[in-house]
Amino acid sequence: MLSLLFIGCGISALAQTSQPISVSLDLSDAPRKILHARLSIPVQPGPLTLVYPKWIPGEHGPTGPIDNFAGIVFTANGTTLAWQRDDVNMFAFHLTVPSGVTTLDAKVDFLATAAPTGFSAGASTSANLAMMSWNEVVLYPEGMPASEVTFVPAIKIPEGWKFGTALTPSSTEGGTTNFEPVALNTLIDSPLLAGRFFKEFPLAEEITPKHYLDMAGDGPEDLNVTADQVAAFSNLVREAGALYASRHYNSYHFLVTLSDSVAHFGLEHHQSSDDRVEARTFLDEDSRMLSGDLLPHEFTHSWNGKYRRPAGLVTPDYQEPMKGELLWVYEGLTQYLGDVLAARSGIWTEDQYRSYLAASAAGLDHRPGRTWRDLEDTATSAQILYGASEQWDNWRRSVDYYPEGELIWLDVDTTIRKLSNGKRSLNDFCARFLGIGGNTAPKVLPYTFEDVVSNLNTIQRYDWASFLRERISSKSLHAPLGGIANGGYRIEYNDQQNDFVHAAESHDHGVNAWYSLGMVTSTDETISDVLIGSPAYNAGLGPGMKVVAVNSRRATDELLHQAIRDAKSNTQPIELIVENAGFFKVVKIDYRDGERYPHLVRVERTPDVLDDILKPMVKRPEHRTAE
Repeated sequence: MLSLLFIGCGISALAQTSQPISVSLDLSDAPRKILHARLSIPVQPGPLTLVYPKWIPGEHGPTGPIDNFAGIVFTANGTTLAWQRDDVNMFAFHLTVPSGVTTLDAKVDFLATAAPTGFSAGASTSANLAMMSWNEVVLYPEGMPASEVTFVPAIKIPEGWKFGTALTPSSTEGGTTNFEPVALNTLIDSPLLAGRFFKEFPLAEEITPKHYLDMAGDGPEDLNVTADQVAAFSNLVREAGALYASRHYNSYHFLVTLSDSVAHFGLEHHQSSDDRVEARTFLDEDSRMLSGDLLPHEFTHSWNGKYRRPAGLVTPDYQEPMKGELLWVYEGLTQYLGDVLAARSGIWTEDQYRSYLAASAAGLDHRPGRTWRDLEDTATSAQILYGASEQWDNWRRSVDYYPEGELIWLDVDTTIRKLSNGKRSLNDFCARFLGIGGNTAPKVLPYTFEDVVSNLNTIQRYDWASFLRERISSKSLHAPLGGIANGGYRIEYNDQQNDFVHAAESHDHGVNAWYSLGMVTSTDETISDVLIGSPAYNAGLGPGMKVVAVNSRRATDELLHQAIRDAKSNTQPIELIVENAGFFKVVKIDYRDGERYPHLVRVERTPDVLDDILKPMVKRPEHRTAE
């Protein structure tokens, strides 16, 4: 009977959505981490099941923040209605609509109290700004395809605040802005950034559709972006258009949150991106470089991930599970293209790109978990890996389909260039695969593994199916570095930190001894992780232990660095005193090679293929340099 009831509710819901659902969100209390919303849902009498979005696009898992969905009250004609949560599906709410009722009103709150981790469910407000996602506050009838449920959204923001979003305003009444009606899938795909300190910069103004850099910061000083930085983002817009030979949106908004009080990540949307970084990102060179790939990555997702999307991630609603086995294309190809665009547009220098690639590839080459878990399994397991602990990460593996997918697609690009004698490249694949149909409004074209292979073969005949399957199913101890070799480079280690390692260590205030001792420490000398099979591992160290002393002296970052450097000439092992859950022990690490950091080094008498890949496709316009 329960199954029949659900079927009946689904059929009932279909009839109930001929009229749009209105949702009005009030951000007045956002500074104290609570969002208020009201919904007005057209209904007809009888049993009704409403659902809260569970599987959130781009987050690749059942991450809908139902735990912070609170204050739920349903009323009809002024009478409060009883409701019951499903005892199995926590995202479903059952109620009965009384006779004569045509509109169900709902009052709900979202508690924006999460820690500064995670994706859109993570911390999203501060005293002076709020980044909100509509999936946090909406309900819709069970069984309805998201594209067939229409919402009329409205937003109220605190006095003196401004906002940015891809939604189209229709009117403003007092402090409330009303937007044009949109389907549920468009609403959830259209986050909104609001703040007291807010700036909007038009980008590449000669291009249609229009592009905007919308920024909100904790303070006005955080928004002091330079003319050169804005010019680089304009170059990004131009370079992406040249690479993908199309645009699939009506306008595009980079929604950049500059705050130390929110979760830091990026989340893609078709006509915008949710980009959350530290408050001083555009003021501090290290922070700017470390996050330089963020906007190019999320922008690229408008083509790969939104317009073109793996078939397993194309679901009719937000309750049906997603399948992530092609995330090495969705995220891996995007990582590769986004990083290349960062260099082509001037967000990164070519040297910074090479430093990043060296650090990323070396990290993957020091990842023993790859001997038991292949790359495809990390993609299939995405929904359980995003929230996994960083401790023993090198043995568990994480969302490696980002960086290792990048190496695979670099290998694809350099292989196409090699087989075609430089006549064709992955640029041609992107124009065909991501640019199919030319310029369009937002829509979704699914793809399969076979589609990827077929399009590659159209560009360059080769056994791409075997090429790709060999790499995504490999359990080799070593990373797929063929693209670096074909690009005219190799990885070498020396005692000098490359730009990215130096910036990351300065930013994190720890010691990166991953390629020497096989360990990384954090701010207070606590060991973040230990490399399986490394000298540190063999000496008995593990993540969570705290280094108290180095060679009989109170531990500091510099003392640990010095001990590693001195190990080249010392005959005695490095001696550490470590604390483990209140207990102390002496650990001796038998290591003699000094500090080691990865670098990309040119291989003489080989083509500069990697350098060719990084060359801009569009001539950069002249612009005034900021004083």
